Amino acid sequence: MMKNTEISEIRRDYLYKELDESSIKSDPFEQFSVWMGESLKSNLIDPSAMILATSDKNGIPSVRVVLLKGVDPDGFVFYTNYESRKGKELLENPIASILFFWKELERQIRIEGKVEKISQKESEEYFHSRPIESQLAAWASEQSTVIPDRKYLEERFEELKTKYSGKKIPLPPFWGGLKLVPVHFEFWQGRENRLHDRICYLKENSGWKKERLAP
Repeated sequence: MMKNTEISEIRRDYLYKELDESSIKSDPFEQFSVWMGESLKSNLIDPSAMILATSDKNGIPSVRVVLLKGVDPDGFVFYTNYESRKGKELLENPIASILFFWKELERQIRIEGKVEKISQKESEEYFHSRPIESQLAAWASEQSTVIPDRKYLEERFEELKTKYSGKKIPLPPFWGGLKLVPVHFEFWQGRENRLHDRICYLKENSGWKKERLAP
């Protein structure tokens, strides 16, 4: 077993860039666009991957990685099975948080807000833009439920593949898009000596209030 000292001694300094009030955008969506653009140009693996934290009606949290599939002036869109654990938790408690972490750029972005469903039309458009195999997988997987083994899942997939051969696969009624509408952003840039830069945006009426936080 790994010793605690092996973990506690893992450390490095952060020297890549800085973040200050003179250069950061006044609108957090614009700042997100700048950083996402830089992550895309840096050829990172899965730059659109984000950690989604939810909790149920009793406040018990759960967390997982999902993929960002769209950003508009209102929020951040991802897709899921509405009957999955996260789907059920967001129905009970629609307040959630997402985190983007780009270790190569020594950056993270925390975003908090309320999650709502997008329109069925938007979900259908995205669903039919996916590879056929991904469309079939959405039907095959009763996400978060207990299954006997992998063979069960693969057989279900093959059954659906035969059923919809040469046909348009319909959008599952239990699958679609969700959008997190932010009320809070925090942009974190690693800095030397653990004196990291943290600048947050708080929603105020129709605008955003910008503040620096101690690291």
